[in-house]
Amino acid sequence: MPAEHDDSTHEQLLLGTLETEKINPASTEIDRMSPLEILQVMNAEDAKVAQAITPELPQIARAIEEIAARLRRGGRLIYIGAGTSGRLGILDASECPPTFNTAPDTVIGLIAGGPIAAAEANEDAEDSLDAGRAAVAAIQTSAHDCVVGIAASGRTPYVLGALAYAREQQALTIGLACNAPTPLAQAVDIIIAPIVGPEVITGSTRLKAGTAQKMVLNMLSTGTMILLGKTFGNLMVDLRATNYKLEQRAAKSVQIATGLSREQAQALLQATQGETKTAIVVGRTNVTPEIARAQLAAHRDNLRATLDALEQGVL
Repeated sequence: MPAEHDDSTHEQLLLGTLETEKINPASTEIDRMSPLEILQVMNAEDAKVAQAITPELPQIARAIEEIAARLRRGGRLIYIGAGTSGRLGILDASECPPTFNTAPDTVIGLIAGGPIAAAEANEDAEDSLDAGRAAVAAIQTSAHDCVVGIAASGRTPYVLGALAYAREQQALTIGLACNAPTPLAQAVDIIIAPIVGPEVITGSTRLKAGTAQKMVLNMLSTGTMILLGKTFGNLMVDLRATNYKLEQRAAKSVQIATGLSREQAQALLQATQGETKTAIVVGRTNVTPEIARAQLAAHRDNLRATLDALEQGVL
């Protein structure tokens, strides 16, 4: 065990007392079950995950408001975790550029053990407080940023070390755990803790806990991007049409938002260099692409606000 692993602080919750480490009575005989029975048990347990998130919605709402405010000022959203938790953060971060046209360094995922741990298990890396501190220090975490520590147990030293450094820099800190109370809750500004209960396979938090974490991360990133104006209604309008799939998606969004035909929507996208928002502004208001871009810039690239201003004649 690394020297910096502080038993007095981080082992005050013995693993056996954690909700995610308890024995699930529904699966104690799972090795005797038929394939269908195994799946029925797993499915019934998974059905509890969304319900566990419901009480956490006010905390998640507060988080997305705070994250959006910092991203508007040029800050970043940084996920950090170990094992499954770290991989889920990396997954969510990697999907933001193609979905919302964010810069690659706007949403970042960090994992204990470094990038190789995203594909290969490196379980002992999670026990180092100093490694967590070093990871967020290396990317120059500052008061402008938001750091989300993801740890199903709520006691992972790597994550706690990262959050301690982030708080020293006055960054917004958010914790995502599946147990309560935990050291993580004491280390952050906002704690999100859906209690999903014991796993089907004891302690295997890649199951219900991992599902809950993925659902919460979906809410954090998607909710933030909606607040930042990255959607129009439920249309993905901040993408750039850089491949066939995205070209088709962009054309459909332009078509729905403007009421134009498919062919007209595609022509608008060609005229606006594949910029979906610009095409929609042009299609709805008949301004030039140059004016559309200028008005989008004047309204923080928020399509709804831009259209409201143009359609009301407020330039």
